[in-house]
Order: sequence, then C-alpha cells, then structure tokens
Amino acid sequence: MNETQTLPASLPLFPLAGCILLPGELLPLNVFEPRYLNMIDDARREGGHIGVIQPEAETATGEPALQRIGTAGRIKSFVETRDGRYLVTLAGISRFALKAEAEAATPYRIGQVDYRPFAHDLAPRPALQGDRSRLIRLLGVWLAGENIQLDWNGLENMPFEALIDRTAMLAPLPAQARQDLLEAPDSAARQRMVEDLVTGLIAARAGGRPQ
Repeated sequence: MNETQTLPASLPLFPLAGCILLPGELLPLNVFEPRYLNMIDDARREGGHIGVIQPEAETATGEPALQRIGTAGRIKSFVETRDGRYLVTLAGISRFALKAEAEAATPYRIGQVDYRPFAHDLAPRPALQGDRSRLIRLLGVWLAGENIQLDWNGLENMPFEALIDRTAMLAPLPAQARQDLLEAPDSAARQRMVEDLVTGLIAARAGGRPQ
C-alpha cells in the first residue's frame, strides 16, 4: 500500500531533545522507558508509525512543550534485548505540523498532525550538486576541534543530498540548530545552512573564516 495512503492523522509522539529524523533517512533508537516500550508495542500493532519531535525546552517537572514540526517515521527493524530494551530503527517518511495533542489514556503523548505542508517529502529526494570536498574538509576541521573522529567511510560516494541530511541529523549541533535544519524547505536549503553553521562554529573557535 502506498505510504501516502497509510500515514495516520494521529501519531504517537516520541519527544527527543537534540534529535531529528529527516525523510529518507534512518534513525536508530534504544528504547527502555516503560511508556515508550508501550508506545512501540502499540505502534507495531497499528501500522508502525511514530512521530519524532523535539521538546522546546527541558523542564524540571511536567511534560515539556513540543516544537511544532516533527517527522513521521515507520518502524523498519525491531529487536528486543534480553534485558527488555527495544532496539528500533525508524525510516523517515514525512515531516508534519503538530496541530494539537489528543487526550488519550495512553502513557505516551499523541498528536493530531498535518502532513500537507510537506507533501513533497513523499517524493524521492532530488539529486543535489555541491562542493563535496569543501564540506568534508569543513566537517573534518570542526569535528577535530571537538575531539570527534569523523568516519570517512562512504562519504566520498554517498549522494550529496544524503550527506547533507545525515550531517544535519548526526553532527553535534545545538537542538535549535537541528530544528532549523529540520524545518528547512529541502536539502538544498539545508546545504546552505549546514555550511554556514559549520563555518561559523570554526570561526568562533579559531577567530578566522575558512575559505
């Protein structure tokens, strides 16, 4: 069945600070909190869709307010460990606008969502051209300064649009920067934002602007 026809208007929500899921990408999750184990069980029975969304801010008590844009992912793989955790991989399908939260008896939150602003997410990602060598060099300089080892395997052959989106998801960026990247119209806009962010972070640390 076509994914367009099966995306639900109500989604179980998985709030994850500092984490985004982009359409066409994969997100591995290590699920151990009881209410989210419950959520995974329910989702697997009901089509396998989960909404990944960032909280606006951490709060000491109560449920945090949520960002207005998240992404619907479909459970692609599932393994239960001996100690009762779920190792899940979500495949990003489409972003959504969170219209409201539904009142529900579940221990996890449920959102009423609208996919219409992101209808293009359901189409294949357009090929993107860019200066791959410069981006990889910038990433290498930035991550070396953060004492993070960049895994170069596959970067040279990965489609450029996938490299941009994977960087947006995996690079150690502030939560709001990730949200801005999630809300960018497409991979081309995300490319400009990623390059500006990384260049600015290098400049802030080194006092210069790499070319």
